[in-house]
Amino acid sequence: MKCDIILCGVGGQGILSIATIIGEAAMNENLYIKQAEVHGMSQRGGDVQSNLRISSNPIASDLIPKGGADVIISMEPMEALRYLPYLNPEGWVITSSAPFINIPNYPDIDAVLAALGKLPHVVCIDIEQLAKNNQVPRSANVILLGAAQHALGIDYDKLEAAVRRVFSRKGDAIVEANVKALSIGHSQLS
Repeated sequence: MKCDIILCGVGGQGILSIATIIGEAAMNENLYIKQAEVHGMSQRGGDVQSNLRISSNPIASDLIPKGGADVIISMEPMEALRYLPYLNPEGWVITSSAPFINIPNYPDIDAVLAALGKLPHVVCIDIEQLAKNNQVPRSANVILLGAAQHALGIDYDKLEAAVRRVFSRKGDAIVEANVKALSIGHSQLS
């Protein structure tokens, strides 16, 4: 098993929580994991990006080379485009379709979505709306994770168990909201 994942978005969207859940699921499968993250501007709505490498064999570097990512999971469509040079030709992009417009020169969203739509393996869903419609407004990131489950190659039940462990200290209501969110995202591919 080998999966190189780029997680990206804007500060405060929950990218690092997704990385924690995936890492927890991988470690409980006795897989090797390496992670590198950039989140210095996260408090100001800046770019947040994490390289997450999972393998059944030892991993030499925590950085994913250009053309090496198997999956890009993006909380924001423009951020997905930013990291496309790192995606391998058969890789997957799992992204929110809703923009987080935090800069004055944000590109035309229709053009961004059209560029993503040209990719061979892309899942583009409005996670914010799904989160609101299903009364889990703070769990949009976990909806996106659920939609990415197949591309990650991690069993759904392993991700659910990781969600339960990661959020357990926050109480049953938070755990159940995130389990529900994972299920909502997963059902988008059915």
